[in-house]
Amino acid sequence: MHYEGNIIRPPSEADSILLQITVGCSRNKCTFCGTYTGERFRIKSDSIIMEDIAFAATYCRRQRRVFLCDGDALIIPQKRLLNILKEIKKQLPWVTRIGLYANAKSLDLKTPDELKELKAHGIGIAYMGLETGDDVTLKNINKGASSGHMIEMGKKAREAGIKLSITVLLGIAGRDRSIIHAEETGRVLSAIDPEYVGALSLMLIPGTPLYNDYKAGKFTLIEPDEMLKELRAMINATNLTKGQFHANHASNYLPIKARLPKDKEATIKLIDMALAGKVSLKPEWLRAL
Repeated sequence: MHYEGNIIRPPSEADSILLQITVGCSRNKCTFCGTYTGERFRIKSDSIIMEDIAFAATYCRRQRRVFLCDGDALIIPQKRLLNILKEIKKQLPWVTRIGLYANAKSLDLKTPDELKELKAHGIGIAYMGLETGDDVTLKNINKGASSGHMIEMGKKAREAGIKLSITVLLGIAGRDRSIIHAEETGRVLSAIDPEYVGALSLMLIPGTPLYNDYKAGKFTLIEPDEMLKELRAMINATNLTKGQFHANHASNYLPIKARLPKDKEATIKLIDMALAGKVSLKPEWLRAL
């Protein structure tokens, strides 16, 4: 496989074939993210992509899923992306699902029919970084989309039949807007009603604008108990039809895996027990991105 730069994938794609078809992220301006610092976004050549698919056809026959790296594979022009999907189907007929990252911009560039076409050619899930439903915080972190646009694009993906996994960030609003961030994020998640939600806890990355703000005293990183209170408020404000809400990433202080609405009450009780000191939290040395 021809890999360039930093390769990232969702935790749920750990056993997938990682096919890198783009390098970097098409936006690469979020203040908290240092993954692609200094990396110019580009689409890899078709010849390299086809070589990698051929490699996977020979050496990755036990894997049943493909994840298209990197930060925003959905932004590839439709005809070119379809050719890649068709080649995957031709050479890896045992693959049952193809996933990729998506953002509001790339979803906006696709028509509803184009998204349905991608679904028909194997795209089964899109991973979307919402981070927060609070418009003030979205602007502060330079996300490039409003909560209303996030809702619209999330619904667009779901209406095309593509499953949606949305990532949110605990602590991203700092202390002053913590609960506002939690409740507004619950509002947006409820409006989109995704199949999956993954809550990560903010970990500041040296060299990022948000880290610089933290060092300058312009941003407050909230404490573990405040993270839990924020998570509690977020889950309480989130109403999903039958979605899974996970906060079991390595960055989280309290691993949670819940199906909403069935497990909402029990999950809130678990958080309350942790806040009361009756459930141990993950120590700092075990937390990681």
